[in-house]
Amino acid sequence: MVFTTLAHLRDVDFLREAYHRTRKDSAPGIDGVTAATDAEHLEENLRDLHGRLRSGRYHAPPVKRHWLTKADGSQRAIGWPTFEDKIVQRAVTMLLGAIYEEDFHPFAHGFRPGHSAHQALSELREQCVGQRINWIVDADVSGFFDSLDHGLLQEMLQQQVQDGSILRLIGKWLHAGVLEGETFLQSETGSPQGAVISPLLGNLFLHQVLDEWYVHMVKPQMRGRSFLVRYGDGTPVQA
Repeated sequence: MVFTTLAHLRDVDFLREAYHRTRKDSAPGIDGVTAATDAEHLEENLRDLHGRLRSGRYHAPPVKRHWLTKADGSQRAIGWPTFEDKIVQRAVTMLLGAIYEEDFHPFAHGFRPGHSAHQALSELREQCVGQRINWIVDADVSGFFDSLDHGLLQEMLQQQVQDGSILRLIGKWLHAGVLEGETFLQSETGSPQGAVISPLLGNLFLHQVLDEWYVHMVKPQMRGRSFLVRYGDGTPVQA
């Protein structure tokens, strides 16, 4: 099914629900506005936000980039969107999640509601024991969120979502860029880790290029037993 009109569902009540589902303890973005500050005039702010979204005047601000040191000494970039941007991204994620969660395969456990890495491990064990699997191929998509192809991702979105306002919003987020200190970096590829929308966009991409490929092309040609379990081993969202 192709959805051509979704934006009308994103009214003030919907934005208010998105606000309640947005974490309030994460660091502020480039504007320095916290959840507590936004809550002081919540209804007024939500009405103003809704008006800018309806008229197309909403601009996606750059994401403030912060670097985290991992256990092995390497660094991983994390993004801090503005709190208002988190609300809008949450609202769009709620809309698109209602569409795509119906299509995602149950073996895809990465960054999905009701799924976890523990479930992935449990499924891995059950499948190995039940099917008497002797070999496991452990594969990692290196730098996945940083290397998402914008053009391919937008093509995938348009297969089911053809609401221009929603697509334009996602395009704005993908091209918003990041602010590191006082240096602005344009986004040519990738979806920022820290953006609320990133896990859903990542799952959509992997659903198309990995999960569907395995189910419809790889598994039917396998002579022996096989299965796929996909999960995420990081924390791409801080919102």
